[in-house]
Amino acid sequence: MKLHQLNYFIAVAEEGHVGRAAARLNISQPPLTRQIQQLEQELGVALFERHASGMALTEPGKLFLEEARHARSVLELAIDRVKRAGRGELGRLDVGIFGSGILGTIPRIIHQFRSRYPGIDVSIHSMTKDAQIHALRNRTLSVAFNRLLEPLPDITIECVEREPIFLAVNTNSGLAKEDSLKLGNLKKESFILFPTVGRPGFIEKARGICHDLGFVPRVAQEVGDVMTGVALVASGFGVAMVPKSATAIDIEHVVYKPLVDLPDSAKVDLSCVYMTDDTSPILARFLETLREVTESVQ
Repeated sequence: MKLHQLNYFIAVAEEGHVGRAAARLNISQPPLTRQIQQLEQELGVALFERHASGMALTEPGKLFLEEARHARSVLELAIDRVKRAGRGELGRLDVGIFGSGILGTIPRIIHQFRSRYPGIDVSIHSMTKDAQIHALRNRTLSVAFNRLLEPLPDITIECVEREPIFLAVNTNSGLAKEDSLKLGNLKKESFILFPTVGRPGFIEKARGICHDLGFVPRVAQEVGDVMTGVALVASGFGVAMVPKSATAIDIEHVVYKPLVDLPDSAKVDLSCVYMTDDTSPILARFLETLREVTESVQ
């Protein structure tokens, strides 16, 4: 049984006349009659009673009309969903994120994407850099966000933004009274560095910046993530260099100060990464949204 046979049957049932149904379907009457006869033969029941004035549904025909309308509706919905999936408007997108990255531009990108494509389920996974790369390669992630990534032959790295670095300080510190700070003047401060996973990463970036300013930071703690680092600042363990996105962490006894003596090269990148050979229309839609959002905030 084919979809066009259901459409032919429904048209004849609704018109009650083969001639009118043929005109409605824009086909000639003989092939329509043959299709109805073939359908009855396939089902083994008479669907219509033939009269001089037209055709009336039998009791099995009335039941089949209900089922045919339902089947056509289900099939049309399935076809529509497949077409939408092919256009990248329906399906699932798995996104890998990390630490401070989720605090800045990424939420705006994801919110815009979900608003634009409500038929796509977006699943967020917090993962280390190495875990993200592995998941991209085995296709359990579609796209990921991270910092300070090394070039890889099979993965595209697309810079989303380059963030300036701020200093998280305790409000009881004299540093909190300053509008801005020079990192080069803070050689005697105790530093909290992060993260201890996903190296090379921001922890090496922070050390390198201090080195370029002529000192080795006094390290009070090395911790796994930015939230723990800022919490230790609140507890008075020291200061912490953080990317701008991390300044969204609102925690008691912590304020963020711009560092005015850092060169432009000290900015830290936030990049989007995905498999270069991934031709998924959903990924294409996501990247399109990402580029629109990043262009609008630059």
